[in-house]
Amino acid sequence: MSRSAPAWVTPAEALSHLRNGMRVFVGSGCAAPGLLVEALAARAPEVFDVEVLHILTHGPAPYARRELLDHVRQNSFFIGGNVRPAVHDGVADYTPIFLSEIPRLFRERRMHLDVALVQVSPPDAHGFCSFGVSVDVVKAAVESADHVIAEVNPAMPRTLGDSFVHVSQLHAMVRSDRPLFEFPMEAVTPEAERIAEYIESLVPDGATLQTGIGAIPSAVLARLGHKKDLGMHTEMLTEAVMPLIESGVLNGRRKSLLPGKIVTSFCFGNRRFYDYIHDNPAFEFRPTEFTNDPFQIARNRNMVAISSAIEVDLTGQVCADSIGGQFYSGFGGQVDFIRGAARSEGGKPIIALPSTTKNGRITRIVPWLQMGAGVVTSRADVHYVVTEYGIASLHGKSVRERALALIHVAHPDFREQLLKEARDAKLVSPTQIALPRGLLPYPRKYEVEHAGKDGLRFHVRPIRPIDEGLLKELFYSHDPSTVYQRYFTQLKRLPSEAVQRMVTLDYGANMALVAEIPWEGRSRLVGVARYGREAATDWADVALVVQEDFRRQGLAAFLMRHLAKVALEQGIVGFRAEVLPENRAMLKTLQKVAEPLESSVESGVMKVRFRLADLRKG
Repeated sequence: MSRSAPAWVTPAEALSHLRNGMRVFVGSGCAAPGLLVEALAARAPEVFDVEVLHILTHGPAPYARRELLDHVRQNSFFIGGNVRPAVHDGVADYTPIFLSEIPRLFRERRMHLDVALVQVSPPDAHGFCSFGVSVDVVKAAVESADHVIAEVNPAMPRTLGDSFVHVSQLHAMVRSDRPLFEFPMEAVTPEAERIAEYIESLVPDGATLQTGIGAIPSAVLARLGHKKDLGMHTEMLTEAVMPLIESGVLNGRRKSLLPGKIVTSFCFGNRRFYDYIHDNPAFEFRPTEFTNDPFQIARNRNMVAISSAIEVDLTGQVCADSIGGQFYSGFGGQVDFIRGAARSEGGKPIIALPSTTKNGRITRIVPWLQMGAGVVTSRADVHYVVTEYGIASLHGKSVRERALALIHVAHPDFREQLLKEARDAKLVSPTQIALPRGLLPYPRKYEVEHAGKDGLRFHVRPIRPIDEGLLKELFYSHDPSTVYQRYFTQLKRLPSEAVQRMVTLDYGANMALVAEIPWEGRSRLVGVARYGREAATDWADVALVVQEDFRRQGLAAFLMRHLAKVALEQGIVGFRAEVLPENRAMLKTLQKVAEPLESSVESGVMKVRFRLADLRKG
């Protein structure tokens, strides 16, 4: 050990120099220094106007007791359950700030730290202690404080990266043999499972992930075992990453920043996880001024950042730190990662939340944020909002499109009221039709790819209410002959209400599948197949159209076959179609799809029908 190592002292001796008016930093998360916290609370009645600063900490926070208010006032950059009552009662403070910016407050002395209380691993042969499970803002605090007291604990894992302090930077050391605080993983709920299923579809092979803690992140990670070459750059992680690492899926091979390294600033977990990260070179622990810097985050290609929210309003504003005017948590790294992922090549920023509170009585997709609720992530920053009912893609969308997309992923019990309030607030057209009663969750399982004959690739998926503009664009791209063959009249325009009905389906009795391709930096619809069920007979009327430039790709037959498979799952026994005799392309498509076809001619229109059990194999 270095000769400049400080003396070993008792916790009481370590805090004996605490004086009136000092500012004290307390270490973070599961690395909160329990012995020193107790000594601080014991010393508190002997001093006045001491400020205690911290982000989220685990374990007791006895310095936040009301009776110590004249002696100690705590100030949270992120509110945990151990200090939340004090903040709610107004006897403690909350400072909203991005996690990436806290270290600068300390380093630039805009918040001068007199004392830092931290927990570290024992010094190695060269005199270096590791900050272990919490590097986050702790490193900046230690390097900025006038007086640093370290609780040295053999239970603290030695994590690698920019995660060390030399004993020469410490002013006192206290021995501890207490177990580290552990944070059990939340049980995965059915809602979290469904949300994870949708998020999984947004994660490509080779993506770099940011996840937090809770049922949704755990469920997402559990679903990614079939992906390839995932990486991680996150502010925090849990033991939910271990199966992906051990299976070789989370290997960081395709990471563009620090390839091969799982980059994080702190972790929550159990003892097994702490042992797993101990001296493990796969993990790179860095301070938040690095991990949460949006410019560093954006250096990761295909950055997928998953954050949570308390509520989202119909314009896309996200509240994540308060319930109404009552502060609940903090900004943390949500905006850091949302903005970093948005600027990443191929990046996807995601806000994920259940559609209701746990008792199901309160919607979390709301017309407007509650009175007093704070906006953590602005409406212009939001790209994807995911609930158990689907994905709302908001970026670049109008307020009207946003409101419809969010109502579509809200809980069915609240959609009618949300639409009414959206109409009243003029967020949508006064004539906007309601979502169908009995609307099923967006059926992602019907999304498929079709390879055209010329090498073109088409993405086929169920239609969504926000496809109104894309469907109009497809209509206006048609030749007059195509319009006549599809609608049996020479339509010059599709009325807005008609288009709304075409894109607003229940995914059961009525279904439409669209084919889309990437086009000029966006998506373009080039084909639609739809059916409408007649309840009395269990037959369905079917229609199909493909844009002229994309015919002869096998797309029409593929759409019809896929639509028929969907219909079979819904209990439909057969399709009926009305076809003009000159529409030979449609007749040829039907002949490819099913045999035998029953047909008749009435008033110059061919009426064709076939049973879905008679589908040809395609």
